[in-house]
Amino acid sequence: MSTAISPLAPTNVPEMPQIDGVRLATAAAGIRYKNRTDVLLALFDKGTTVAGVFTKSKCPSAAVDWCRAKLKGGEARALVVNSGNANAFTGKTGKQATTLTASIAAKATGSAPAKIFLASTGVIGEPLDATKFNGVLDDLAKAAEPDGWMNAATAIMTTDTFPKVATATVKLGKARVTINGMAKGAGMIAPDMATMLSFIFTDAPISAGALQSLLKAGVEDTFNAVTIDGDTSTSDTLLAFATGAAAAHGAPKITRASDPRLKAFTRAFNGILADLAEQVARDGEGARKLVEVVVEGATSKTSARKIAMSIANSPLVKTAIAGEDANWGRVVMAVGKAGEPANRDKLSIAFNGIRVATKGARDPSYDEKEVSALMKQPKIQIKVGLGLGKGRDRVLTCDLTKEYVAINGDYRS
Repeated sequence: MSTAISPLAPTNVPEMPQIDGVRLATAAAGIRYKNRTDVLLALFDKGTTVAGVFTKSKCPSAAVDWCRAKLKGGEARALVVNSGNANAFTGKTGKQATTLTASIAAKATGSAPAKIFLASTGVIGEPLDATKFNGVLDDLAKAAEPDGWMNAATAIMTTDTFPKVATATVKLGKARVTINGMAKGAGMIAPDMATMLSFIFTDAPISAGALQSLLKAGVEDTFNAVTIDGDTSTSDTLLAFATGAAAAHGAPKITRASDPRLKAFTRAFNGILADLAEQVARDGEGARKLVEVVVEGATSKTSARKIAMSIANSPLVKTAIAGEDANWGRVVMAVGKAGEPANRDKLSIAFNGIRVATKGARDPSYDEKEVSALMKQPKIQIKVGLGLGKGRDRVLTCDLTKEYVAINGDYRS
């Protein structure tokens, strides 16, 4: 966790309202660092449904394995998150740590281990000493309150420079329902079905199946459209919890994601995911520029995504942006290497709305001074037109600076 806040951090942080059926508490368990909160416990009322999407890494963390197995039950009573240790690549000891953590949490909360969900973030390859949760989770269960969202978002940070939260209120039937979300992530970010760690909470009465469908669809153009460094974590976890408490105030029980009564909720839900995903991009390790890559005129949306990711993950493109250099030749390179249909002589490229290249050559009206001035802005848009079809996509990334190397060069030191 950095002491220097990213210059791209949001200037307005929302007030996080309470959600009926959710209580939170944090503590310092000494997982890796001294004198900082590193454990979050979220408690849920009976009947809370759960959904989740996880990393596609072939080397997933023990916590990811645990959650995947327990997700089939569809119900959650508690969430335990620790920072400082990813409990990944830890063999049998990692599995034992998840079992012990869930057992301690179940005893502290009076629920079954199968209804305890876990997430760990931090260093890979170091055993997690789950005995450190003894006593701590008992105290947290007693201290948990409906407030404390910012403390919760702070407790799960590692190299993040600011806590990431979002909230929305929307009408469902006759009731107003609330959606709160938090996320952490600044490096090792190239999500594949999830983000580093993110948690969504609502009081809407939504079945586990419907919630799963919402989450799976919503993640594609939000968290899965963000990259910091092209590296997909072993620990990517995105969980959503629905307490159903709003049913007492007139909210209808939803069993299908396609239910027309869910339209406004779905928009708000996806808005929370998009907000948190952008905050992750804004907090990229060492970032000074938020970068939006838009690809249009591709043969398909899938093709546009692959080309956009090729541009967004290019170290040469990202370092050019860090140097405030509109080096469109590097964008051409990234388009050409993506392995997707592209025609050099139809290609057009624009930086922040100023076209710099068209029809396979530099734009005749290109003005170096004009474009250089635009590159000093904190948000840079790279728009690529392929001229081949109607496929379009958009991804977010950030620049690549010396600070990224410094942060990751001494991460374990």
